Amino acid sequence: MISSGSLRVADVIEGVRRRDRTGGGLSAVPALLCAATLLCACSNLGIGRVETATPIAAPQPAKPKPTVAQTPASEREHERILATYGGAYDDPKLEGLISKTVDRLVAASDRPDQGYKVTILNSGAVNAFALPTGQLYVTRGLIALASDTSELSSVLSHEMAHVLAKHASIREDQARQAAVVTRVVTDMGNDPELTALALAKTKLTMASFSRQQEFEADGIGVGIAARAHFDPYGASRFLTAMERNAALKVGKTSFDPRAQDFLSSHPATPERVANAQAAARQYTAPEGAERDRETYLAAIDNIVYGEDPSEGFVRGRRFLHPKLGFTFQAPENFTLDNTAQAVIGVREGGSQAMRFDVVRVPAEQSLGDYLNSGWMEGVDKASTEDISVNGFPAASATARGDQWQFKVYALRFGSDVYRFIFAAKQKTTESERNARETVNSFRRLTLEEIQAARPLRIKVINVQPGDTVESLSHRMGGVDHPAERFRVLNGLDAHAQVKPRDRVKIVVE
Repeated sequence: MISSGSLRVADVIEGVRRRDRTGGGLSAVPALLCAATLLCACSNLGIGRVETATPIAAPQPAKPKPTVAQTPASEREHERILATYGGAYDDPKLEGLISKTVDRLVAASDRPDQGYKVTILNSGAVNAFALPTGQLYVTRGLIALASDTSELSSVLSHEMAHVLAKHASIREDQARQAAVVTRVVTDMGNDPELTALALAKTKLTMASFSRQQEFEADGIGVGIAARAHFDPYGASRFLTAMERNAALKVGKTSFDPRAQDFLSSHPATPERVANAQAAARQYTAPEGAERDRETYLAAIDNIVYGEDPSEGFVRGRRFLHPKLGFTFQAPENFTLDNTAQAVIGVREGGSQAMRFDVVRVPAEQSLGDYLNSGWMEGVDKASTEDISVNGFPAASATARGDQWQFKVYALRFGSDVYRFIFAAKQKTTESERNARETVNSFRRLTLEEIQAARPLRIKVINVQPGDTVESLSHRMGGVDHPAERFRVLNGLDAHAQVKPRDRVKIVVE
């Protein structure tokens, strides 16, 4: 999350008092700010202390696979989750691995009659959650981060534990109460953008399980995984991986619910990793307790990593949208974040920010008239100017808020109109230049650029003699902190080295 004293997105939007509901995100999915009121997202994968050890029993004989009882409410939530998280990720090889893993966990649980259905979400976020019916969700970002089947099993058993312990049902009741508050705030609020942001935070908080519930689910989950003959230490390893992965995102926390992950509300601590190890020690691992690394790496080889280009993606300071056919580049020292509603940019230090989104403007309305139509307060109508940006009709204007100065552009590209909103605490030559250069960088993508805009993928390779962490990380494309990310993806600590014939993950374009 952006540190205290730096610019928050809400600060930018406070000057954008929108009186219409025409603004929208750039993705093809609805611009939802939270998965749903019934969504039961895990905020963490903390491991609780297990007071008494349970002897490990052999998995029960295979029985007919129980089904998940669908309800109208769960079906609605399922559709909302898919819309928010970019839809389902179709990968039969991965689905087969997950199905086998769940079957083993179910057979080892206290409720083998409880059915589960797992959906892989097309999101680079590291997240997983459950609905009361037994519908489980894991993102491909979480799958890419895990290093073996035992780590994935620790996540799945944790989510199953929430269902078994009725946590998801309790959260559903609380979410219904939150929905009442939502309607009241929505009815009373006169600023849809700010109201939506406030409600998003409320819903995400409501969607999180309590710390006590998390500890309980952790204890149950470790036990289920151990009885299913998975390495019980998978949970502590994956918790460590998530903590290290979250550390790479410091200063880049997204306001998009798709980017909310396990640790977004309750960061992991060394003590909690130690608790995970203590919980695992309560179970005497049977002969052949599995990590199943080779099978897992084979299943995730070539999985999409990070953003899906079909919804636009960030590469450094550039934003590209191959499907819509355009690109632009943010100023130096800006960090871009592609959310469900807009592309948000924040300058290092927080003194400047920008927002880029799409709006519906009638073809017969001029862009200058649109800028002065009242969707934003404080616009200086005398500053409105018709301009051209790389051959595209556009208009610009300035606006003033209590604490921020704004420069606003509207640009017509085909049948769509795109807005650039730049905010600065103080109007300076630099802030003016940053706004002007960013807008002037907006252009149509060439056919070659569109064809070359492919997603990043995980590639599993064999370490060769002479390979090092440094040399392998240099082969990583399209990611920041490549050496640190290579270590996190492969479960290597700061001093560990690779050995010939090791199987490792790298990110390639």
